[in-house]
Amino acid sequence: MEVLELINFGSQKLKNNNICSYRIDSEILLAKTLNKKREELLINLNQKITPKVIGKFNKFINRRSLNEPIAYILKEKEFWSKKFFVNKDTLIPRPETELMVEKVVNIFKKKDIFILDIGTGTGCILLSILSELKGSRGIGVDISQKAIQIAIKNSVKHNLSQRAKFYKKSLRQAYDRRFDLIVSNPPYINKKDIKNLEDDVKKFEPKLALDGGNDGLDVIKKVIYKSRSILKEKGMLALEIGNEQYQKVSNILISNKFKIRFTVKDYKDNVRCILSTLRI
Repeated sequence: MEVLELINFGSQKLKNNNICSYRIDSEILLAKTLNKKREELLINLNQKITPKVIGKFNKFINRRSLNEPIAYILKEKEFWSKKFFVNKDTLIPRPETELMVEKVVNIFKKKDIFILDIGTGTGCILLSILSELKGSRGIGVDISQKAIQIAIKNSVKHNLSQRAKFYKKSLRQAYDRRFDLIVSNPPYINKKDIKNLEDDVKKFEPKLALDGGNDGLDVIKKVIYKSRSILKEKGMLALEIGNEQYQKVSNILISNKFKIRFTVKDYKDNVRCILSTLRI
């Protein structure tokens, strides 16, 4: 069997299982199977494929047919032009979160700061910021030990393990340091809405990283409350939020003596991130 035949075979199977991105997914999975770039694959469509490779490719296609996200099959996801290790213990990094990273980098680009990333997951937010702010350091915390292991792996991969440390810690645990910047992409989906998410999200991504409680704001409230006591005097809190949560989260921030400094909108014009500082 040749490359083109195999791509077509995979595409058809994915299409039959209602995978919208069936063609590109088939190409990506075959490229991964052959350990080549997708572009290389597409200029060698007549290349013969061995039975061993076909067997591995079929396993990938079967997993994708069940809605398993490409990122989990490949065990990586691109974020901030870098490849990050991911698995089912971590939320898959989203392009919208890059907008928060971009804003933070622009605000602090000429400063050396100390950062706390709450609910760090893969570590992609903290590590992306540190890759730009060369003199800065940070800590990432998560209640999942398995997520912390992935974050540490990513810090080594991107040569940032000297400036980024990761710990299994809850918000309740004491912090003996104060931070210039706290960043967080906490769970913010209303518990009852999780069942309405796409299958590739609700069936595969960790519920712990999705479930924001009965109003979607449980963890957000805890992050805001905790940040009051561990931010430096002129420190900033950068918080990613869900659709239509801006007004409620703004009210929580204001009632906790924060002043909203900036907002960041996503690609659909929803406020996706709020950056605030404590009122002195």
